[in-house]
Amino acid sequence: MRHHIRRSKRKFLSPTAWKVRLVFWAGATMVGLVCAALAVLADHANGAFMAMARQYPYLPLLVTPAGMVGIAWLTNRFFPGSQGSGIPQAIAALQIPGKAAILSLRIAVGKFVLVLLGLLAGGSIGREGPSVHIGASIMFSIGRLVRFPPHYMERGLILAGGAAGVAAAFNTPLAGIMFAIEEMSRSFEHRTSGIVTVGVVLAGVTALAILGPYHYFGVISTPQAPPTQVWPAVFLCGILGGAAGGLFGALLVGGSERIAPIARRAPLRVALVMGLVLALVAFLSGYAASGTGYGEAKAILNGSAAYDPWYSLNKFVATIASYLTGIPGGIFAPSLATGAGVGSDLAHWFPVAPASIMILLGMVAYFSGVVQSPLTAFVIVIEMTAEKDMLLPLLATAFIAYGASHLVNPRPLYHTMAHAFIGSRGGKGNSGAGGRSKNNDDSDT
Repeated sequence: MRHHIRRSKRKFLSPTAWKVRLVFWAGATMVGLVCAALAVLADHANGAFMAMARQYPYLPLLVTPAGMVGIAWLTNRFFPGSQGSGIPQAIAALQIPGKAAILSLRIAVGKFVLVLLGLLAGGSIGREGPSVHIGASIMFSIGRLVRFPPHYMERGLILAGGAAGVAAAFNTPLAGIMFAIEEMSRSFEHRTSGIVTVGVVLAGVTALAILGPYHYFGVISTPQAPPTQVWPAVFLCGILGGAAGGLFGALLVGGSERIAPIARRAPLRVALVMGLVLALVAFLSGYAASGTGYGEAKAILNGSAAYDPWYSLNKFVATIASYLTGIPGGIFAPSLATGAGVGSDLAHWFPVAPASIMILLGMVAYFSGVVQSPLTAFVIVIEMTAEKDMLLPLLATAFIAYGASHLVNPRPLYHTMAHAFIGSRGGKGNSGAGGRSKNNDDSDT
């Protein structure tokens, strides 16, 4: 026993161990800094596009398709592997040997810049999925530079970086940990649990120091309602919202699979066609369907937005079109915005409970249906809205939505795309959501 204690003390005080710890802590802090910077700049980019659209409402009909083509060219020419959300790449990196081709500082820089350009061009994209990719890339690259021990290299750095990206992007530390457990690894190993937790805490604290204490959608307070109103709303929103989220996932996966062969031959042509679809939908929506959807979702949640029966459908289509262009960009924030719209629609069509309750339930249901990770969806919505009175209904809705989504789309969105990504590589090359480009950098040390 004493020998074991002395050995543990020597290991704890080892200069090599402290070098690993300090570099890891620096990496997690860097993830927080980068994700906080992305959050600030993304808001500015989104605001700049909306200001242009308000002043020159027809100009985005040219800017958006041209922007999608330009960003797709930059992506395929200089940053292959940065396409799409980035979460499938982070998941795939846990299973393939050639991690350096999809997790690198070059990819992180490209993801950062191209997401901002996508928002400037009017894409219906989010920064949270890219934050996962950026976080995993930074942590993995640091591990390669300092030669971390094998258990850090295998899973810990990637999981910690991805979880830290979620925590810093949304200011949701618990959701970051839950995301690493439920979505990225589908398990929680003892040897990586401490790494993930420390990474999330450091990245979250760093982002909090820059952005200040805040809840993503503000503090949402729902009125007290009797169970006879709340639970019918839980089942209604869970089933219909989850099915809508499952449909979104099915269309995104199916569309990516069908477009992939064309995109490999003519990626710019695909970007142009999808960019035209995006521009048209955005124009018809008064550009409410453009951008992250953060402002629209917040207005719907706090009751300050006028009811728009077409908002959820417009955002649904715009997000699919944006993803299929092949540009870097996530679907977390747009899905939360679409979910708020779905909840508003259900409150309008079937007013079984107060509208604010149904909007919140619709948001968690649709998001759970899209990602098919009910605990992650539940924790994210709770942390983003600071809602404490609806814990059980929101949790039940998330799981009902997961079941409804699975009936519509039996293939989990991110893991299906990750497996397609691995298959398209064939041990070599690189691709985004649909195997679009190649990269021969397949080394891993």
